[in-house]
Amino acid sequence: MPTAVASKVAPSGNVTVTRDTPDTISVSGELTFATAQKGLDDARAALRHSTGAITLDLGGVGRADSAGLACVLAILAEAPGLAVARMPDGMRALARVCDVEPMLASR
Repeated sequence: MPTAVASKVAPSGNVTVTRDTPDTISVSGELTFATAQKGLDDARAALRHSTGAITLDLGGVGRADSAGLACVLAILAEAPGLAVARMPDGMRALARVCDVEPMLASR
């Protein structure tokens, strides 16, 4: 009988995505491997009936890793014209190291 294998990545932290105003979606908490899928799903839901210019405000993100950066890039790919505001310094540094900062620079 197969036994369950514990994940090597312990889920921790929370991410919250809110539609504060008609033109702003705010992300707060941790945007990490453990929370990136939830963040992406919630951002997609917040964008579902959007019209006009939308800003993705990352000012409330306290911690992010490569999965969090991938989440932001996926949101940008799905929402042309989306602007990113207040990206945490650590996430911007990671984008530079991963050579994806140009994808964020024009936003």
